[in-house]
Amino acid sequence: MTQPSIPHVDIESLKHFDVVVSAGATTMAGWRVQAVDLTGRTAELLGLSPHGALFLGCALEDKADRWIRDGGGLVFPAIPELPFDSYRGTLYTAEELYAGLDRGYEATPDARVYAWSRQHDEHGDTSRTLATALHDHAIADALHELPDTGPWVGVMGGHGIARTESAYRAAVLLGRGLARAGLTVVTGGGPGAMEAANLGASLAGYDDEAVDAALASLAAAPSFRPSITDWATTGLAVRRAYPGDGGVSVPTWFYGHEPPNVFAASIAKYFSNALREDVLLSRARGGILYLPGAAGTVQEIFQAVTPNYYGDPATQIPLILVGVQHWTVELPVWPLLQSLAADRPLASSIRLVDTIDEAAALVS
Repeated sequence: MTQPSIPHVDIESLKHFDVVVSAGATTMAGWRVQAVDLTGRTAELLGLSPHGALFLGCALEDKADRWIRDGGGLVFPAIPELPFDSYRGTLYTAEELYAGLDRGYEATPDARVYAWSRQHDEHGDTSRTLATALHDHAIADALHELPDTGPWVGVMGGHGIARTESAYRAAVLLGRGLARAGLTVVTGGGPGAMEAANLGASLAGYDDEAVDAALASLAAAPSFRPSITDWATTGLAVRRAYPGDGGVSVPTWFYGHEPPNVFAASIAKYFSNALREDVLLSRARGGILYLPGAAGTVQEIFQAVTPNYYGDPATQIPLILVGVQHWTVELPVWPLLQSLAADRPLASSIRLVDTIDEAAALVS
C-alpha cells in the first residue's frame, strides 16, 4: 500500500512560523526550518509532533531541542565562528555582499568569506568541509525556488574586458536584448563580459541614452584592478541611478580574484566551483552564449558540450560561440567542436557567429 506523501513546508522566518502554527498545525512532519530564532516559541513547539521535521541552524531552547530530537525530528546546529550562514534561506544581493564597502572592500562580507575560505583551505578540515557543503546546498535550494520569469539564457565570457571597451558595450546590449525578449539572463557573476550582460538586463527598460550615461559613469573605474573598492562603488552608484532586474549570477569564492558584479538581482554564490558550474550550465536551458574569453570560458564550453555530445536530439540546448576570429584563430575551439559534432545530434546545437545580434536571434 502506497503511503501518502507528506506536504513539504519551508519556514525561513519567525513570522512564517507563527502563521503556520496559528493555521492549526498539529504536526511538524515535512517542515524544514532554516536559520530561525525560536527561543521564544518553546510552548508552541511542545504542542506539535516533531516526527519528520528538519531544523537547520535554528536557535532553540534546550527543552524544545530535546523534544524535537527525541520525537524523531532532526536538528542541525549552527556552526560557530563562521563569517557566513550555512543555513541561509535566500540568495545573496549585491548590497549584502558589499556591506561596509565605504570602509574598503576588505571590510565587506564577500572579502571576509573569501579570506576565511583561503585560511581554512586544508585537507581534512571536517568542520570547514561541512560548513561549505551545507552553505552550497542552501544556495542551490534557494536558487531552485526562484520564481519562473522566462527561459534562462547563459552569457559566458572573459572577466578581463574593461568597462570602456567596445566589447563591454556589445555585451550590455546583448543582455538588454535578451531581457527585452522575455529571457532571464544568467552569468558566472564576475566582472567583464559577465557584468556587462547583467548590467544590460538591468537596463532592459531604458533607452540608448541611459546605456551611454551608465557606461560613462562606469568608465571612472574601468576594471576591478587595481581597486575592487572603486570598481564596486561605481557599479553600485549606477545600479541606484538605473534600478532594474539584472537577472541571475552564479559566482564562486573559488575564484576569489573575481569579485561579484553588482547588477544581478539574485546572486547564487558558491564555495564549490564544480557545483556552481553544474548548476549554472544545467539551468540555462534556453541556450548559452559564449563571448570571447580564456581558460574559464573554454572550460564552460566543454562542460556544456559533453551532455549535448552524449545526448539525443531532444536533449540538445543551443551553444553559441560569438567571435569568429577568437574561436577559430586565437583559441581554436570551433574546429574541435566541429570534429566532435560530426554525425552526432550535437551538430544541430552548436553555432559560430560574429555579432551579438546573430547570437541573440538564435536564442530569442
